[in-house]
Amino acid sequence: MTTEFTGFSKELVTFYEELVQNNNRDWFKANKERYREVALYPICDFISALAPYLEDIAPFYIADPRPNGGSVFRIHRDVRFARDKKPYKEHLACQFRHQAGKDAHAPGFYLHIDLEGVRYGGGLWMPPAPKLAMVRASIDAQGDRWNSIKNDPDIKAEFGDIQGDGLKRAPKGYPIDHPDIEDIRRKTFFLMKRAPLDHIFSGDLVAEVAKSYEKMTPFMRFMTASVDLTF
Repeated sequence: MTTEFTGFSKELVTFYEELVQNNNRDWFKANKERYREVALYPICDFISALAPYLEDIAPFYIADPRPNGGSVFRIHRDVRFARDKKPYKEHLACQFRHQAGKDAHAPGFYLHIDLEGVRYGGGLWMPPAPKLAMVRASIDAQGDRWNSIKNDPDIKAEFGDIQGDGLKRAPKGYPIDHPDIEDIRRKTFFLMKRAPLDHIFSGDLVAEVAKSYEKMTPFMRFMTASVDLTF
């Protein structure tokens, strides 16, 4: 049985508009319950509603609707080493990571809402060096398969190109003229679709996101296997 999700309210947008102007602890303390009502609890409902779809698409990936310790990211920023000392994230996001993953660096599906719109997709964000080396080795060893995935017409139409920041030079052990050097240099690998903000106001967002997740299955299967996990 799926949890009913009828869409986010426009109060979510109002909350983040005000947070952008008042990103400080006193303001958030006064608006903490409001955050829970318009942002945290609704995205937990979204996660619950998406869970059965994700179970069918990628059963080893988890949609955990708990408001604390689940799939939704905390609103608090880690500012210990950041130049920007704003204490709160000015977006709402969740990650459906592999059950073997312990943090955001594990392969996962993703959804992000901010005042610019909504985006969703997935991949592998800044994996630790040993895992990154495994992905690069997989691309090197399976170049034909990798290119068939990145050039798949359905994936290109839905997401465009594979994205992710990379090194300026070739990583150690790979020639600069390697046919897949653009991707081998990457430190992050992801596919992402963008949609207008008004998409979040409809309960259809669940099926819309699930449809995109399903289309990126070949890419996520490759990423998952590359780090020695089961898709």
